[in-house]
Amino acid sequence: MPKTLKTIIQFAVFLGLGILIIWWTVRGFSSRQLLEIKEAMRHANYWLLIPTMILGIGSHWVRAVRWRLLFTPLGYNPSKRNTFFAVMIGYLLNLAVPRLGEVARCGVLSRYERIPVDRLVGTMIAERGMDLVCLLLLLTATVLIQVDVVGAFVSTYIWVPLSAKFTGVPLTSWIIIALVVLGVVLLTAWLLRRFKSTKAGISFRNLLRGIVEGILSIGKLKDKGWFIFYTVLMWLLYFSQVYIAFWCLDDTVGLGVKAALSILAFGSIGMIATQGGIGAYQYIVQQILVLYGISATIGFAFGWIIWLAQTALMIVLGFGSMIAIPLYNKQRDAAPAHNDPPAQ
Repeated sequence: MPKTLKTIIQFAVFLGLGILIIWWTVRGFSSRQLLEIKEAMRHANYWLLIPTMILGIGSHWVRAVRWRLLFTPLGYNPSKRNTFFAVMIGYLLNLAVPRLGEVARCGVLSRYERIPVDRLVGTMIAERGMDLVCLLLLLTATVLIQVDVVGAFVSTYIWVPLSAKFTGVPLTSWIIIALVVLGVVLLTAWLLRRFKSTKAGISFRNLLRGIVEGILSIGKLKDKGWFIFYTVLMWLLYFSQVYIAFWCLDDTVGLGVKAALSILAFGSIGMIATQGGIGAYQYIVQQILVLYGISATIGFAFGWIIWLAQTALMIVLGFGSMIAIPLYNKQRDAAPAHNDPPAQ
Protein backbone atom coordinates (compact mmCIF):
# COMPACT_ATOMS: atom_id res chain seq x y z
CA MET A 1 0.00 0.00 0.00
CA PRO A 2 1.41 3.44 -0.93
CA LYS A 3 2.59 5.45 2.06
CA THR A 4 0.38 8.43 1.19
CA LEU A 5 -2.73 6.27 0.93
CA LYS A 6 -1.89 4.56 4.23
CA THR A 7 -1.52 7.96 5.91
CA ILE A 8 -4.86 9.15 4.52
CA ILE A 9 -6.62 5.98 5.71
CA GLN A 10 -5.05 6.29 9.17
CA PHE A 11 -6.12 9.93 9.42
CA ALA A 12 -9.67 9.09 8.28
CA VAL A 13 -10.01 6.24 10.78
CA PHE A 14 -8.87 8.29 13.80
CA LEU A 15 -10.88 11.35 12.80
CA GLY A 16 -13.92 9.22 12.00
CA LEU A 17 -13.70 7.55 15.40
CA GLY A 18 -13.66 10.95 17.09
CA ILE A 19 -16.67 12.18 15.10
CA LEU A 20 -18.52 8.95 15.87
CA ILE A 21 -17.96 9.46 19.60
CA ILE A 22 -19.25 13.05 19.35
CA TRP A 23 -22.36 11.91 17.49
CA TRP A 24 -22.96 9.03 19.88
CA THR A 25 -22.67 11.39 22.87
CA VAL A 26 -24.78 14.24 21.46
CA ARG A 27 -27.59 12.00 20.23
CA GLY A 28 -28.36 11.10 23.84
CA PHE A 29 -29.10 14.71 24.75
CA SER A 30 -32.57 16.17 24.58
CA SER A 31 -33.19 19.54 22.92
CA ARG A 32 -33.33 21.07 26.40
CA GLN A 33 -29.94 19.60 27.32
CA LEU A 34 -28.42 20.82 24.06
CA LEU A 35 -29.71 24.29 24.92
CA GLU A 36 -28.04 24.00 28.35
CA ILE A 37 -24.72 23.17 26.66
CA LYS A 38 -25.09 26.14 24.35
CA GLU A 39 -25.93 28.47 27.24
CA ALA A 40 -23.05 27.17 29.37
CA MET A 41 -20.55 27.80 26.58
CA ARG A 42 -22.07 31.21 25.84
CA HIS A 43 -21.78 32.40 29.45
CA ALA A 44 -18.36 30.92 30.14
CA ASN A 45 -15.64 33.28 31.34
CA TYR A 46 -13.19 32.87 28.47
CA TRP A 47 -10.82 35.48 29.91
CA LEU A 48 -9.67 32.84 32.38
CA LEU A 49 -8.42 30.77 29.46
CA ILE A 50 -5.63 33.33 28.99
CA PRO A 51 -3.66 32.15 32.08
CA THR A 52 -4.28 28.53 31.07
CA MET A 53 -2.79 29.26 27.65
CA ILE A 54 0.20 30.98 29.24
CA LEU A 55 0.71 27.87 31.36
CA GLY A 56 0.32 25.81 28.19
CA ILE A 57 3.10 27.74 26.47
CA GLY A 58 5.23 27.18 29.56
CA SER A 59 4.59 23.43 29.49
CA HIS A 60 5.59 23.23 25.82
CA TRP A 61 8.76 25.23 26.50
CA VAL A 62 9.66 22.96 29.44
CA ARG A 63 9.15 19.89 27.21
CA ALA A 64 11.55 21.36 24.66
CA VAL A 65 14.17 22.14 27.32
CA ARG A 66 13.83 18.64 28.78
CA TRP A 67 14.20 17.03 25.34
CA ARG A 68 17.29 19.16 24.73
CA LEU A 69 18.96 17.68 27.82
CA LEU A 70 19.02 14.27 26.12
CA PHE A 71 21.34 15.58 23.39
CA THR A 72 24.16 16.41 25.81
CA PRO A 73 25.39 12.80 26.25
CA LEU A 74 25.42 12.51 22.45
CA GLY A 75 27.67 15.56 22.07
CA TYR A 76 25.12 18.04 20.69
CA ASN A 77 23.92 21.38 22.00
CA PRO A 78 21.00 22.66 19.87
CA SER A 79 19.38 26.05 20.30
CA LYS A 80 16.51 26.15 22.81
CA ARG A 81 14.42 28.11 20.34
CA ASN A 82 14.97 25.64 17.53
CA THR A 83 14.07 22.79 19.87
CA PHE A 84 10.90 24.61 20.94
CA PHE A 85 9.94 25.39 17.33
CA ALA A 86 10.47 21.73 16.39
CA VAL A 87 8.28 20.54 19.27
CA MET A 88 5.44 22.89 18.31
CA ILE A 89 5.61 21.95 14.63
CA GLY A 90 5.40 18.34 15.75
CA TYR A 91 2.31 19.05 17.83
CA LEU A 92 0.67 20.78 14.87
CA LEU A 93 1.30 17.87 12.52
CA ASN A 94 0.05 15.41 15.14
CA LEU A 95 -3.33 17.12 14.86
CA ALA A 96 -3.38 16.22 11.17
CA VAL A 97 -1.89 12.72 11.18
CA PRO A 98 -1.37 10.50 14.26
CA ARG A 99 2.30 10.26 15.34
CA LEU A 100 3.50 12.15 12.23
CA GLY A 101 4.54 15.01 14.46
CA GLU A 102 6.97 12.84 16.43
CA VAL A 103 8.92 12.09 13.27
CA ALA A 104 8.51 15.63 11.91
CA ARG A 105 9.99 17.34 14.96
CA CYS A 106 13.08 15.14 14.65
CA GLY A 107 13.38 16.01 10.96
CA VAL A 108 12.97 19.75 11.61
CA LEU A 109 15.60 19.83 14.36
CA SER A 110 17.95 17.70 12.27
CA ARG A 111 17.67 20.15 9.39
CA TYR A 112 18.48 23.26 11.41
CA GLU A 113 20.92 21.80 13.96
CA ARG A 114 22.67 19.17 11.83
CA ILE A 115 21.97 16.36 14.28
CA PRO A 116 21.50 12.87 12.78
CA VAL A 117 17.81 11.97 12.59
CA ASP A 118 18.37 8.48 13.96
CA ARG A 119 19.74 9.84 17.23
CA LEU A 120 16.92 12.35 17.47
CA VAL A 121 14.40 9.53 17.01
CA GLY A 122 16.08 7.62 19.82
CA THR A 123 15.86 10.58 22.21
CA MET A 124 12.22 11.12 21.21
CA ILE A 125 11.45 7.48 22.04
CA ALA A 126 13.19 7.86 25.41
CA GLU A 127 11.25 11.04 26.16
CA ARG A 128 7.90 9.52 25.21
CA GLY A 129 8.74 6.45 27.27
CA MET A 130 9.21 8.70 30.29
CA ASP A 131 5.84 10.33 29.57
CA LEU A 132 4.19 6.90 29.52
CA VAL A 133 5.73 6.02 32.88
CA CYS A 134 4.53 9.34 34.32
CA LEU A 135 1.01 8.80 32.96
CA LEU A 136 0.83 5.31 34.48
CA LEU A 137 2.03 6.66 37.83
CA LEU A 138 -0.51 9.49 37.62
CA LEU A 139 -3.34 7.08 36.82
CA THR A 140 -2.34 4.80 39.69
CA ALA A 141 -2.12 7.69 42.15
CA THR A 142 -5.46 9.10 41.00
CA VAL A 143 -7.22 5.79 41.55
CA LEU A 144 -5.57 5.07 44.91
CA ILE A 145 -6.32 8.55 46.28
CA GLN A 146 -10.02 8.38 45.38
CA VAL A 147 -11.07 4.79 44.81
CA ASP A 148 -14.58 5.60 46.00
CA VAL A 149 -15.05 8.18 43.21
CA VAL A 150 -13.17 6.91 40.15
CA GLY A 151 -12.96 3.21 41.03
CA ALA A 152 -16.25 2.39 39.27
CA PHE A 153 -15.21 4.45 36.24
CA VAL A 154 -11.93 2.53 35.89
CA SER A 155 -13.70 -0.79 36.31
CA THR A 156 -16.44 -0.01 33.78
CA TYR A 157 -14.48 1.77 31.06
CA ILE A 158 -10.95 0.34 31.38
CA TRP A 159 -10.59 -2.86 33.41
CA VAL A 160 -13.65 -4.77 32.20
CA PRO A 161 -13.14 -4.02 28.45
CA LEU A 162 -9.43 -4.92 28.65
CA SER A 163 -10.11 -8.09 30.61
CA ALA A 164 -12.77 -9.19 28.13
CA LYS A 165 -10.46 -8.45 25.22
CA PHE A 166 -7.50 -10.43 26.51
CA THR A 167 -9.29 -13.29 28.25
CA GLY A 168 -11.17 -13.98 25.03
CA VAL A 169 -7.94 -14.69 23.13
CA PRO A 170 -7.20 -18.45 23.02
CA LEU A 171 -3.79 -19.77 24.08
CA THR A 172 -2.99 -20.90 20.55
CA SER A 173 -3.30 -17.30 19.33
CA TRP A 174 -0.80 -16.12 21.96
CA ILE A 175 1.59 -18.87 20.91
CA ILE A 176 1.25 -17.90 17.24
CA ILE A 177 1.87 -14.23 18.07
CA ALA A 178 4.97 -15.14 20.10
CA LEU A 179 6.31 -17.32 17.27
CA VAL A 180 5.71 -14.57 14.70
CA VAL A 181 7.56 -12.02 16.84
CA LEU A 182 10.42 -14.47 17.40
CA GLY A 183 10.53 -15.20 13.66
CA VAL A 184 10.73 -11.50 12.78
CA VAL A 185 13.57 -10.99 15.29
CA LEU A 186 15.53 -13.99 13.99
CA LEU A 187 14.95 -12.99 10.35
CA THR A 188 16.14 -9.44 11.05
CA ALA A 189 19.26 -10.74 12.82
CA TRP A 190 20.01 -13.11 9.91
CA LEU A 191 19.55 -10.37 7.31
CA LEU A 192 21.86 -8.05 9.24
CA ARG A 193 24.57 -10.73 9.33
CA ARG A 194 23.99 -11.82 5.73
CA PHE A 195 24.17 -8.32 4.26
CA LYS A 196 26.37 -6.63 6.88
CA SER A 197 28.99 -5.66 4.29
CA THR A 198 26.56 -4.14 1.81
CA LYS A 199 25.75 -0.43 1.68
CA ALA A 200 22.14 -1.06 2.76
CA GLY A 201 23.24 -3.30 5.62
CA ILE A 202 25.75 -0.75 6.91
CA SER A 203 23.18 2.06 6.68
CA PHE A 204 20.57 0.02 8.54
CA ARG A 205 23.00 -0.95 11.29
CA ASN A 206 24.06 2.68 11.67
CA LEU A 207 20.40 3.67 11.88
CA LEU A 208 19.72 1.12 14.62
CA ARG A 209 22.89 2.13 16.46
CA GLY A 210 21.87 5.79 16.36
CA ILE A 211 18.37 5.05 17.64
CA VAL A 212 19.72 2.88 20.47
CA GLU A 213 22.23 5.58 21.44
CA GLY A 214 19.43 8.12 21.52
CA ILE A 215 17.28 5.88 23.74
CA LEU A 216 20.18 5.18 26.11
CA SER A 217 20.98 8.90 26.36
CA ILE A 218 18.49 9.18 29.23
CA GLY A 219 20.65 6.79 31.26
CA LYS A 220 23.85 8.68 30.46
CA LEU A 221 22.53 12.06 31.60
CA LYS A 222 24.80 13.88 34.04
CA ASP A 223 21.95 16.23 34.95
CA LYS A 224 19.36 13.60 35.84
CA GLY A 225 18.07 15.88 38.58
CA TRP A 226 17.21 18.58 36.05
CA PHE A 227 15.51 16.03 33.80
CA ILE A 228 13.32 14.87 36.69
CA PHE A 229 12.68 18.49 37.71
CA TYR A 230 11.51 19.46 34.21
CA THR A 231 9.35 16.34 34.01
CA VAL A 232 7.57 17.14 37.30
CA LEU A 233 7.26 20.82 36.35
CA MET A 234 5.72 19.94 32.98
CA TRP A 235 3.02 17.76 34.55
CA LEU A 236 2.34 20.41 37.21
CA LEU A 237 1.76 22.93 34.43
CA TYR A 238 -0.63 20.49 32.73
CA PHE A 239 -2.48 20.09 36.02
CA SER A 240 -2.64 23.85 36.62
CA GLN A 241 -4.27 24.40 33.23
CA VAL A 242 -7.15 22.09 34.14
CA TYR A 243 -7.52 23.50 37.67
CA ILE A 244 -7.70 27.14 36.53
CA ALA A 245 -10.10 26.21 33.70
CA PHE A 246 -12.64 25.14 36.36
CA TRP A 247 -13.25 28.83 37.01
CA CYS A 248 -14.54 29.37 33.48
CA LEU A 249 -17.96 27.91 34.38
CA ASP A 250 -20.03 28.67 37.46
CA ASP A 251 -20.92 24.97 37.88
CA THR A 252 -17.29 23.83 37.99
CA VAL A 253 -15.84 26.59 40.21
CA GLY A 254 -16.16 24.46 43.35
CA LEU A 255 -14.23 21.51 41.95
CA GLY A 256 -10.87 20.90 43.56
CA VAL A 257 -7.53 19.21 43.16
CA LYS A 258 -8.85 15.64 42.97
CA ALA A 259 -11.23 16.43 40.11
CA ALA A 260 -8.45 18.21 38.20
CA LEU A 261 -6.17 15.24 38.80
CA SER A 262 -8.77 12.84 37.40
CA ILE A 263 -9.36 14.93 34.27
CA LEU A 264 -5.61 15.23 33.65
CA ALA A 265 -5.02 11.50 34.08
CA PHE A 266 -7.97 10.07 32.16
CA GLY A 267 -8.20 12.97 29.71
CA SER A 268 -4.64 12.20 28.59
CA ILE A 269 -5.90 8.81 27.43
CA GLY A 270 -8.61 10.55 25.42
CA MET A 271 -6.02 12.73 23.69
CA ILE A 272 -4.29 9.56 22.50
CA ALA A 273 -7.42 7.58 21.58
CA THR A 274 -8.63 9.67 18.63
CA GLN A 275 -7.33 12.24 16.15
CA GLY A 276 -6.23 15.18 18.29
CA GLY A 277 -8.42 13.83 21.10
CA ILE A 278 -11.60 15.02 19.35
CA GLY A 279 -14.67 13.27 20.71
CA ALA A 280 -12.85 10.96 23.10
CA TYR A 281 -11.44 13.77 25.26
CA GLN A 282 -14.80 15.54 25.62
CA TYR A 283 -16.58 12.29 26.42
CA ILE A 284 -14.07 11.24 29.08
CA VAL A 285 -14.10 14.69 30.71
CA GLN A 286 -17.90 14.58 30.72
CA GLN A 287 -17.99 11.16 32.38
CA ILE A 288 -15.36 12.16 34.95
CA LEU A 289 -17.20 15.36 35.95
CA VAL A 290 -20.46 13.43 36.37
CA LEU A 291 -18.67 11.48 39.12
CA TYR A 292 -18.16 14.77 40.97
CA GLY A 293 -21.82 15.80 40.77
CA ILE A 294 -21.61 17.91 37.60
CA SER A 295 -24.40 17.42 35.05
CA ALA A 296 -23.56 15.65 31.79
CA THR A 297 -24.35 18.78 29.78
CA ILE A 298 -22.01 21.01 31.78
CA GLY A 299 -19.33 18.30 31.70
CA PHE A 300 -19.65 18.08 27.93
CA ALA A 301 -19.42 21.87 27.57
CA PHE A 302 -16.36 22.04 29.85
CA GLY A 303 -14.65 19.28 27.84
CA TRP A 304 -15.15 21.27 24.64
CA ILE A 305 -13.96 24.54 26.20
CA ILE A 306 -10.68 23.15 27.49
CA TRP A 307 -10.08 21.07 24.34
CA LEU A 308 -10.66 24.04 22.04
CA ALA A 309 -8.30 26.20 24.12
CA GLN A 310 -5.52 23.59 24.03
CA THR A 311 -5.99 22.84 20.33
CA ALA A 312 -6.13 26.52 19.33
CA LEU A 313 -2.90 27.13 21.24
CA MET A 314 -1.12 24.27 19.43
CA ILE A 315 -2.37 25.49 16.04
CA VAL A 316 -1.23 29.09 16.64
CA LEU A 317 2.16 28.09 18.08
CA GLY A 318 2.63 25.41 15.42
CA PHE A 319 2.03 27.72 12.46
CA GLY A 320 3.97 30.48 14.23
CA SER A 321 6.93 28.12 14.65
CA MET A 322 6.82 27.19 10.97
CA ILE A 323 7.17 30.87 10.12
CA ALA A 324 9.66 31.73 12.86
CA ILE A 325 12.19 28.90 12.55
CA PRO A 326 13.60 29.80 9.10
CA LEU A 327 13.69 33.50 10.04
CA TYR A 328 15.43 32.80 13.33
CA ASN A 329 18.06 30.59 11.72
CA LYS A 330 18.67 33.09 8.94
CA GLN A 331 19.45 35.79 11.48
CA ARG A 332 21.49 33.90 14.03
CA ASP A 333 25.20 33.46 13.49
CA ALA A 334 25.75 29.97 12.08
CA ALA A 335 28.22 28.00 14.14
CA PRO A 336 27.95 24.34 12.97
CA ALA A 337 31.09 23.34 14.83
CA HIS A 338 29.36 23.61 18.22
CA ASN A 339 26.86 20.96 17.14
CA ASP A 340 29.41 18.48 15.84
CA PRO A 341 30.01 15.47 18.10
CA PRO A 342 33.41 15.35 19.79
CA ALA A 343 36.16 13.45 18.03
CA GLN A 344 36.16 9.79 18.85
